[in-house]
Amino acid sequence: MNTDLPNPTQTPALKADQPSPTPAAVAFLADIEDALAAAKRPALPTPTSFRDETTVPAIGNALPIPQPGRPPMSQKATDASALILSAGVASIPLGGVTALVIYVLGNADPTALAVGAAAPISLAIPIFALTRLVRRVKETVQAAPPTIHQHYTGTVIQDQRTVNTTTRGMWASTRNQLPK
Repeated sequence: MNTDLPNPTQTPALKADQPSPTPAAVAFLADIEDALAAAKRPALPTPTSFRDETTVPAIGNALPIPQPGRPPMSQKATDASALILSAGVASIPLGGVTALVIYVLGNADPTALAVGAAAPISLAIPIFALTRLVRRVKETVQAAPPTIHQHYTGTVIQDQRTVNTTTRGMWASTRNQLPK
């Protein structure tokens, strides 16, 4: 039960056999008493959130807000980015094995290392070029209209008609009439 005493009496904080408190302890006790005194005062309500009720325009010139994560990219750029990241991670074991082999051998010929490092690149460039060439040929073949050969068998009846044409007037109108 928390009630105020009618006549509080001050008791000595220290007894004769206790050491004196440090200045940090005195400051700590003063802060606690200030906090307790502030808790007894009525506090103003502090807002914890804010909601903007204005309507957002359906179409406008506002810039997009960046979202956390990867920046917005096209699907092709996203695929290329994932491929590059995967290739970078995949090169770590290859580099570790190479470093281990060089460490175990104790020394390495710089020419042999240069040839070994250039070999994958010299093989990859023609492969990439051929892949691109095949893709372009495939796209060209798909874009070309198909060749249609139509062969008919049977008799051909010749139809020869005489058409009489008459055109008269400033604003000419042509009326084609078949003979009766």
